Amino acid sequence: MARVAVVALISALSILALATTSVHGAPAEKFTVRGKVYCDTCRVQFQTRISEYMAGVVVRLDCKNTDNETVTYSAEGETGADGKYNLSVDREHENDTCEVTVVKSPKEDCKETMAGLEKATVVCTENVGVNGSIRYANPLFFMKNKADERCHKVLEEINFSSNENMM
Repeated sequence: MARVAVVALISALSILALATTSVHGAPAEKFTVRGKVYCDTCRVQFQTRISEYMAGVVVRLDCKNTDNETVTYSAEGETGADGKYNLSVDREHENDTCEVTVVKSPKEDCKETMAGLEKATVVCTENVGVNGSIRYANPLFFMKNKADERCHKVLEEINFSSNENMM
């Protein structure tokens, strides 16, 4: 009788352990970082209705250890026709800061970056309360050499007063 009770107790604990694992899951072996890159046709550093998504942009993800700034992981990819990219990230990066950076624009008239806005930080760990293995980066952009002639009208529509240096 005692043997049956022990077997029942072990079975119950095993089922409980499996249920806990399936709820919380094992640490992710791989994440996918998704984002978009656009051409800022108005040189205002945000998307407008005439911004253009860019195909063929080279983007790079680097994860660096927060203590010593050592690069622990790096991946490179390219945007598709819709300006979107997907980068695979192997394993957890709980002690790292991961950033996606625009590397190269395929458009000669839209390849200027704005210091500090050429990167987007992404969290590649499960220890932050985000479920799933997909992480989204903020949109990244390049700016046109010269603002599109339609920009004044577009910016008036949203009651944005432009700085003449931007346009």
